[in-house]
Amino acid sequence: MGNQEKLYNLLKEAFLLLDFGDRQLFTRYNLTAPRFYALFHINQEPGISSTQLSDRMFCDKSNATRIIKGLEAEGYVNRQPHETDGRSLRLYLTEEGTAVCQQVVAAHQTYNQARLDCITDIEQGNLIQGLTRLNQRLQESLTKDTFINTVS
Repeated sequence: MGNQEKLYNLLKEAFLLLDFGDRQLFTRYNLTAPRFYALFHINQEPGISSTQLSDRMFCDKSNATRIIKGLEAEGYVNRQPHETDGRSLRLYLTEEGTAVCQQVVAAHQTYNQARLDCITDIEQGNLIQGLTRLNQRLQESLTKDTFINTVS
């Protein structure tokens, strides 16, 4: 097994471990990972559209709509008509949604600090630099289909 395959397997394993831990944390707040990230993005960008939200969450619009309807039923999100586009709705957190989001974000930050404190500051800097470069390449490959076409 080459270094690139080993690196890929380690990244995938780290993602799965982080994701599993996140799901356990979010369950304590009666949230799924997609519902948490929807709250997070709406909190970061009040008035975001469901199309913009689906882009941020890497999901299709129907999935984003389902998540939004669930959050709305919980009393966490309000949909309001767009000022100029009658077909579009803007998404906002309610007071309860804001409170839950702030609680979960704080718990998530504390949890991440505990999970990542085994890596020194220098190692974190190297990981950030390398993963930033990797993420840029991955994003480019998704928009250009560069790598998919080379494998066929």
